[in-house]
Amino acid sequence: MGQSNHENKAYKGILSGLKIRLHKNRLGELLVLDGLLSHSDLQKALVSSKSSGKTLGSVLIEDRLVDRNVIRQTLIEQFALRLTMAALTVFISFAGMAGGSKTAKAASIKDVPARVAFQQAAAYAPMSAYPKLFGSTEKQSSSLTAFTKWTDMFSRFDAALNTASGSETMSQFKSQIEFLRGMPMNQMVEGVNNVVNRISYISDSNIYGKSDYWATPMEFVKNGGDCEDFAITKYVALRALGVPEERMRILILQDMQKNIPHAILIVYTDNGPMLLDNQIKSVTPVERVSHYKPIFSINREGWWLHTKPKGNVTVVAAASR
Repeated sequence: MGQSNHENKAYKGILSGLKIRLHKNRLGELLVLDGLLSHSDLQKALVSSKSSGKTLGSVLIEDRLVDRNVIRQTLIEQFALRLTMAALTVFISFAGMAGGSKTAKAASIKDVPARVAFQQAAAYAPMSAYPKLFGSTEKQSSSLTAFTKWTDMFSRFDAALNTASGSETMSQFKSQIEFLRGMPMNQMVEGVNNVVNRISYISDSNIYGKSDYWATPMEFVKNGGDCEDFAITKYVALRALGVPEERMRILILQDMQKNIPHAILIVYTDNGPMLLDNQIKSVTPVERVSHYKPIFSINREGWWLHTKPKGNVTVVAAASR
């Protein structure tokens, strides 16, 4: 019971922090929230801004209270967070976040991908540490209550495996990746990425008449799908080949070049975290990509909220592809 209470408090703390940031509208509030500006300095800057007619940002820069790049990055990240969360409201319900009658814990979600694992698949030990993605600060929770698109996908996946057509589709897909069995992890990751990226990209609205639908691998293989469907199928394929759960996460992020939300798969290899993306042809080390801002990541064991670290801020730059 004590552990459950601790997890609930941590979970509510993560969500409370996200809500607070989402509801902050003014530059000064955001800088104070991030520990980049004191309350007293903000009040002085506001008085100066009002008397001079200059914007708050200009006053902060001229008085050397906050670096120009910090201000720019703060505004970019707040805009990206608002845009992403607006697009993902179907996926994440704040009502569910606030707490409800149902609770989805990692342990309560059936390990459906294990049903499609190859016999004598490669085995990999858990890593001693998992690098923070894109330099973000990560807060973890094991409560998946709000993530119904994710949990429902597992239920439909499990049910489909009990049908003749679903089992046949999964067997056909496994035959396409069986040649990767026993290979070093980096080769398996590259091979799975190549195989899955050949499937057609089609929006959820065109297939299912919904703006956001998380398809099972069988649905995706048959119909095509969008970014999270690519990521889910790569995750299932690598699980079948022996890559453990804790080495993978579906990452929801903001594409800063296109100003749209996006989903990819992250795999923590022995050479560091790798990015598997339907928008980028090859598997790419995370540190080589700078136009993505992580929002949250998830696997069957929990989820992680990603926020920028306090202190020095690196300005987002467009990455060449």
